[in-house]
Amino acid sequence: MNSKNKASSILKTCLKVLVSFGGLAYIFWNVPFAEVSAHWNATALPWILLILLCTVFSMAIQANRWRGLLLDDGKKIKLSTFYAYIALGYFFNNLLPSGFGGDAVKTVAFGRRFGNVANSVAAIVISRVMGLIAMFLCFFIMLPFVVSKYQIPAIYTGAVCAVAILSVLIIVGGMFSDKINLPAFITTKVPFLTKLQDAFSVYRRHKKAFLLSGVDSIWLQISSIVIHYSFFRAVGVPVDVATITVFMTITITISMLPISINGIGIREGVNVSLFTGLLGIPADTVLAAALIGYIPMLFQALQGAVVLLANKK
Repeated sequence: MNSKNKASSILKTCLKVLVSFGGLAYIFWNVPFAEVSAHWNATALPWILLILLCTVFSMAIQANRWRGLLLDDGKKIKLSTFYAYIALGYFFNNLLPSGFGGDAVKTVAFGRRFGNVANSVAAIVISRVMGLIAMFLCFFIMLPFVVSKYQIPAIYTGAVCAVAILSVLIIVGGMFSDKINLPAFITTKVPFLTKLQDAFSVYRRHKKAFLLSGVDSIWLQISSIVIHYSFFRAVGVPVDVATITVFMTITITISMLPISINGIGIREGVNVSLFTGLLGIPADTVLAAALIGYIPMLFQALQGAVVLLANKK
């Protein structure tokens, strides 16, 4: 990386830090942290336990989905190994200023250890996008029940629709990428792209593995809904599953914008906008529920730290 690109990268990272901490500062300037923390008490512990159990279940589903997408090569490797690399990815996701940094680390590390980095990359990309499609599917199923009661800002539903369309295009484009003839000067300079095209297109011949990854993604989404539902139950506020599903999808979609550190500061603001602005739940209660969301993130990162310490190579 030359000095110009390095300076640009540092500037982008600084701007993300500014957005994240600026967003948090603005929120807690208007909603004192003492009022937020007052909602955390012993009654939240059973719900936190459920959140942690669902987190382990979600990571196991992700591991099984990744293993299945590696086809015959995946069957040769234990599920626990995939789980370990999933944990490793979460460790780096929480350290790097991008929600995709951990994917790069775990994918390349796994590919170099077991061979065929291209297939590993393709499997992770398919996994990621299939997860998004499952989330959007649940969103559109639940949306009619929510819009009949609340008027959701068009910018939110528009953003979800745009990312949903993009996700489908990525899946279809990836599976048929081998039909695109890349210029020779590109393939000569980056021969890995040809391998990647072949790795994506292989799923046209393995429809069962592709469909099973979709089933895993649905289970993963159900687990995510339970986790987000538990956030609010942990602070004593029951919110119906349809509303949780729709608002969760909107929050995750907006948080994916590359303008902050892993959505920090943006996520909290969108939650307050939706749950306080539309449902009338006090902002301090919403923030108390939203901040519980960092518990599973830390739990995932802790597992990744254990994996890293146990396997330093």
